[in-house]
Amino acid sequence: MSNPTAQVSVRILDKEYQVACPASERMDLLDSAEVLNAKMREIRDSGRIVGLDRIAVMAALNMANDLLHAQVRDRAIEGDVSMRLKSISDRVDSVLGGSQQLDF
Repeated sequence: MSNPTAQVSVRILDKEYQVACPASERMDLLDSAEVLNAKMREIRDSGRIVGLDRIAVMAALNMANDLLHAQVRDRAIEGDVSMRLKSISDRVDSVLGGSQQLDF
């Protein structure tokens, strides 16, 4: 069964855009547009970058950089969690192995 499509109106730097997305992702799109708008306003208000295209590119680069850093942190956390789970699993195996030996 297909997901119905919604037409969503978003405002970024005082300009209105109509975007189609799956209806179930409407709120995610609105949240994303809000984040993008805030980032672009921040860049525009700094006064160092002029022009909508340049502001949009800088916002995209900043957000891509944030995403890459988050992915690196996620991989580090996953590695740490995997090591901790392995350690717990080894301890459980050790305890169960010891109790099984006692049962014999």
